[in-house]
Formats: sequence, C-alpha cells, structure tokens
Amino acid sequence: MMATTNGLVHASTAKPMFTFGVIADVQYADIPDGRSFLGVPRYYRHSISVLQRAVSAWNKQGNIKFSINFGDIVDGFCPKDKSLWAVQKVVDEFDKFDGPTYHMFGNHCLYNLPRSKLVALLKMPTDSNRAYYEFSPCPEYRFVVLDAYDFSTLGWPRDHPVTAAAMKFLEEKNPNTDKNSPEGLVGVDRRFVMFNGAVGKEQLSWLSDVLQDASERRQNVILCSHLPMDPGSASPVGLMWNYDEVMAIVRRYNCVKACFAGHDHRGGHTVDSHGVHHRTLEAALECPPGTSSFGHIEAYPDKLLLVGSDGMADTEMCFQSPGRPLL
Repeated sequence: MMATTNGLVHASTAKPMFTFGVIADVQYADIPDGRSFLGVPRYYRHSISVLQRAVSAWNKQGNIKFSINFGDIVDGFCPKDKSLWAVQKVVDEFDKFDGPTYHMFGNHCLYNLPRSKLVALLKMPTDSNRAYYEFSPCPEYRFVVLDAYDFSTLGWPRDHPVTAAAMKFLEEKNPNTDKNSPEGLVGVDRRFVMFNGAVGKEQLSWLSDVLQDASERRQNVILCSHLPMDPGSASPVGLMWNYDEVMAIVRRYNCVKACFAGHDHRGGHTVDSHGVHHRTLEAALECPPGTSSFGHIEAYPDKLLLVGSDGMADTEMCFQSPGRPLL
C-alpha cells in the first residue's frame, strides 16, 4: 500500500513528546543525471540540495531533536577515487543540522567504502566497528538502528568469512549468474539478490535482548533499517533477506510500534497482522530539481505523525492497543 498522499494528515492539536527529522537515499555523486535499472530518472548532483533544504527546514522549525538518515548517502556510480570526498561532503551537510544525526549503512555506501571506515565517518554511537545500536530520546521511547548488511557480500573484505558465507547463501537462493538479478525468482524470493543483505545471528540475539528490556520498561520501540521488512511496504526485490526472522523476534514482544526503512525509492506504508506499521521512505535521489523528499515525525504516546515535504507522503501511524486484535 502506498503512503497517504501529501497533505491529508493534519497536525495534531496536542504537543508531541519530541520531533525528529527523516531522509533516505540521498545517493549523491558528482556525475550527470542518469536512470535506475527500471528507467526512473536519478538526479545525482541535485540530491545534496534536497539534503540542504531538509537541514535548513529542520533548523528553522527549531524543535527537531535529532534526525535519522536511512542510508545510501552516496551512489554506487560515484567514481571510487572520489568516494571518501563524496561521503565527507554529505556528512558535512548533515553536520550543519543543530542536533545529532543517526546514520545506517545502505548498499550504495558499501559500494564506495569498507564498513570499518564508514562506522567512523558516520559517527555511529557504537563502542566497536559494529553498525547497529540503540538510543532513547525520552524514557517512553527507544530507537533501534539495525545493520541490514551485517550478513552480506558487501563491505567486508573479499577473503572475510562473512563474504564467503553470504556468497554461498546467495548461490543456494539465486541461480542467476548475475546475483543482482532476480530473474526467474518468484514473489518474496526476489529479495535474494546481492544488493540486499541480512541481520546476522549475533545482532538478532542483541535485538531480542533490547526488545525484552524495552518491553519490561513499557517503551515504544521504533525499528530503523535501510532494508524494508514487510512485503506490503516495498517491492519484493527490495526486502531484507531475513526480514521474517527479524519480525519473528519483534512479535515475541509487544513494544515495536513502527519499522522505518529506505532502499525502495517509491516509498510505501502498511500495517502488519500484529499492528506494526511499516513505512518505507521516498528517496531524495529521485526528486527533480526544485523538489524535495524529506520530513519530520512527531512522536506522541499513542501514535507517530510523519509530515513530509512534497515528495514524501504524510502518514499518520496510530498504535494498536495492547491485547487488542487488529481488525
């Protein structure tokens, strides 16, 4: 289901507990405009202007506590001798925001630089080279940022055990010579392509521990990932390899209220059978010059309200009451 058209969501009369900015798939590169493999126009140089407008709007609004970037800050077509420069250029724009920005890996980030270098450049709040973490902006809410490429062929050294294991996994799931092609794969099996990835076993265990703690504290949890985790919110070819494993853990507890993602540039929104909202955010990259795609989200005790710019659809996400069946 596509997200609600822009302008249909009205601002709440109540004051939000906090508000945060969101943007996805900037995919900046200092190269001429091009097209996706589906033929959709991509505006590589203009995308950083979208980010600049986002930061300016968030600062002007004055109450944006933090922002979240949903990955792919630079594009895979960026010349590799300019990768570091391009990443730093985009990070410098995020640094002009008056609060912290929380980043996550996307596949295009990992086409450009190794994960160990990106963790430092993106200032991820971890005590190691791992790229998953959590934070709590207030006692009632907790945000969990996943590394959707923890188990993948991207970002790890070629001789790393994870690279070998992920390649073996893909060989079993995808018979195509080109592992970025979903040709011949049916339904959600189309997700088994090289530009996707999975949450690894150690991270799954960590996620379970975090959600158990959040459940005991009666916190609302927001799950953030570059890769979508529900077929209703994205194309099958854009889904996380093991979204089903992640959601099985989510359903053990009653605390996750929404899952946000990027990657599928069209965006989308659905509510799953357990009442969890899945909102895939529209990409900054595919905004024609003069247009934008970013937003801010107001957090209330019982809902989230996404207020988008022209390219990002407004979405009201009301929480299901505990123990109440979804109609």
